[in-house]
Amino acid sequence: MLRFIGLGINGYKTMSTHVLEILRNCNTIYLDKFTGFVSDDDLKELRSLAELHGFEINILPAERWFVEDGRDILEQARTSDLVLLTYGDPFIATTLIELYVRAVKNSIKVDVIHAASGITSLIGEAGLHIYKFGRIVTITSEQLSTVSVYNAIFENLLRRNHTLILTEYNNEHGKLFFLNPNSAFKALLQAEMDFRFKVFFEDTFAIVASRIGMQDQKIVSGTVRSLNGINFGQGPHSIIITGALHFTEVEALMTLTYNLNEPLDNTANMQNLSAGMIARYAPKARQALSQLKRISSTDNGISGNKINMEILANAECYIDDAERFLLQGKPELAVLSIGYAEGLIDAMGVTKEIDP
Repeated sequence: MLRFIGLGINGYKTMSTHVLEILRNCNTIYLDKFTGFVSDDDLKELRSLAELHGFEINILPAERWFVEDGRDILEQARTSDLVLLTYGDPFIATTLIELYVRAVKNSIKVDVIHAASGITSLIGEAGLHIYKFGRIVTITSEQLSTVSVYNAIFENLLRRNHTLILTEYNNEHGKLFFLNPNSAFKALLQAEMDFRFKVFFEDTFAIVASRIGMQDQKIVSGTVRSLNGINFGQGPHSIIITGALHFTEVEALMTLTYNLNEPLDNTANMQNLSAGMIARYAPKARQALSQLKRISSTDNGISGNKINMEILANAECYIDDAERFLLQGKPELAVLSIGYAEGLIDAMGVTKEIDP
């Protein structure tokens, strides 16, 4: 049997007698050191708790490669009772869901004991409404990760949603690493300079939650400029970029967190990419259109001039369509329409040997 057991966010302190009884009778216990952080002190206390109940436990570390590969875990679970201990709730981690699926497909009996998740806990501790969160993302020290996170914040803010950003944690080869929130802020500010979607600035309101469930947990809220002056200490850390805030969320943030600045609505200046494109391109297209009309009106040749004016009339209709589609909430059609308009304008420019 393969048993997934969540230790919750408080570790051994909230362990039930049922879990202790399982640990007493199981053959092998692994601690997942890949998907979440459990301190050495917690492990020491867990062993002490077992001794207090009259038995000893040997907990083996499960490194990233061991958990992701999973074949050894599944093979042992076929013939013996194996426990995989995890931080928080087991199936917050997609790696463990995949292992769960493989076990069931291979007819290996599975038992799951859920526990408090750090994700839901930190949202509640900050006083935010959980149903107002959009896509959750993880930021690492790799640049491609930052681009993905930046885009997720943009998409969530367009929907007026909050964004939860989990920061990189690594415990491979005995080297413990937590990505510092300040490094994450620096990377996102650079992404703003590169992409300019008006997503992330020093005045952006954010929340940093550190070591949720531990005695020294800390939740700080304020602008990125203010947060950059804070030493957040050891992780794990999570960052929340707030969207539109309900008045009860504002009150909670100012009461429940170490608040540095009054909470702001990060969605106030957000603009859909398509809307931004139309706002930039439509006036330029109309200006080029006006120039081509003047040139075409002075052309000799009645038939050629008539064709030219019909093409320009179509281009103008496409510009009108683009603006109308945008108002109707059809951004894809709006962008296609402005593209058709510019295509006709460019084609006319080629025939007239000008760049309108």
